[in-house]
Amino acid sequence: MFFKTLEDMADLIMETTERFLSAVGSEIPDPSAFSKEMKDYEHRGDQFAHLIITELNKTFITPIEREDILELTKLLDDVLDGIEAVASRFDMYHVKKPDGNIRKFADCLNRSAVEIKSAIYLLGQKKLLAIQTHCVKLNELENEGDDLLRESVKTLFLNVTDPIELIKLKEIYERLEQTTDSCEDVANTLQSIIMRNS
Repeated sequence: MFFKTLEDMADLIMETTERFLSAVGSEIPDPSAFSKEMKDYEHRGDQFAHLIITELNKTFITPIEREDILELTKLLDDVLDGIEAVASRFDMYHVKKPDGNIRKFADCLNRSAVEIKSAIYLLGQKKLLAIQTHCVKLNELENEGDDLLRESVKTLFLNVTDPIELIKLKEIYERLEQTTDSCEDVANTLQSIIMRNS
């Protein structure tokens, strides 16, 4: 049950990042509706997390350490929370035309979701050592997120003169970068699970 629900969460992250990537690829006609849509994804993630916590409270013997299941659940949920937080900024700040930097971040997150999904499915199959490759890739993608943030902010200060616009975009970039950090946190926890169980 635990692995199946973690897989459901990984599938949901994949679905969420795909939707986010397709939305920022063009104009967002209704940021409020888009924010609500992302909130729905995030809410579904919360339901999966709640299901896992409820089961943990009822289960005496777990397939891997109880703390590891709990930590992994929390971190997968953090990825969904991060994307939802960005979408809510689109609504609050009336962002209808995401720029190229936002699209690059969205692509980075989507590629991270692919790695997370592969890793979580391998966890369920007990193929622990095979997970390592995906963890390495997630670390690389987080570094890409760091570089993207530096470049985005640099370009922002060079090209945007409106201070309000600058504040809005800078916060969105930072939120996106924090979400790539959350993806790396998933990788770090998976690596400690590999070390303890192999």
